[in-house]
Amino acid sequence: MAKGGVSIIDIGGESTRPGADGVGEQQELDRVIPVIESIRDITDVPISVDTSKPQVMREAVAAGASMINDVRALRETGALEAAADLQVPVCLMHMRGRPGTMQDDPHYENVVTEVAAFLTERVVACINAGLGKDLVVVDPGFGFGKSHRHNIELLANLRQLRVRDRPVLVGVSRKSTLGELTGRKTGERMAASIAAAVVAVMQGAEIIRAHDVPATVDALKVAEAVLEMDEKL
Repeated sequence: MAKGGVSIIDIGGESTRPGADGVGEQQELDRVIPVIESIRDITDVPISVDTSKPQVMREAVAAGASMINDVRALRETGALEAAADLQVPVCLMHMRGRPGTMQDDPHYENVVTEVAAFLTERVVACINAGLGKDLVVVDPGFGFGKSHRHNIELLANLRQLRVRDRPVLVGVSRKSTLGELTGRKTGERMAASIAAAVVAVMQGAEIIRAHDVPATVDALKVAEAVLEMDEKL
């Protein structure tokens, strides 16, 4: 990944895919801390820890992580306080419900405005807790309590989700919506994932979470060159 040009390496010890069961704090620590320490020994690429547990956040940062990626947007007890104490960048993601049930017929009156309102509230909560505004990133949470139509609507209106002038992170790589659109299985969705990543950047995303790093990096270099030229014109 580092050789492929990745800017951040994201490490998580608890699956949050639809229908996933949670794991205990100690099990999550046993999974992620040795990996963070090992990666820190071989590369200087910043490490993000994908967790909602405050103790995992604290120990992961102590082990060498320099970012927190929380699908629950620091809503677990003690998570907001941990992030404020650590003062490292934090990604706040929108999720409707819990991983085990979030895809059970999700409903919104207006998915774009509701996701934007949630993200705004969480950014404000972070600032009020003492976390520096410049440390906050937001993620609309594609596939987390959204239908395929919701995901496409969010992608088409991504600029409206750049709340409080915070950068937007997008994770669409290999998601089921891409399978719905293409008829491809999970391992066959690289082309669709890259297309979605390029669309996201053209729509204002600043961070892309990807599985296929070298191919995605190459595609985004092209997108960025076009955006830079457009700004000059």
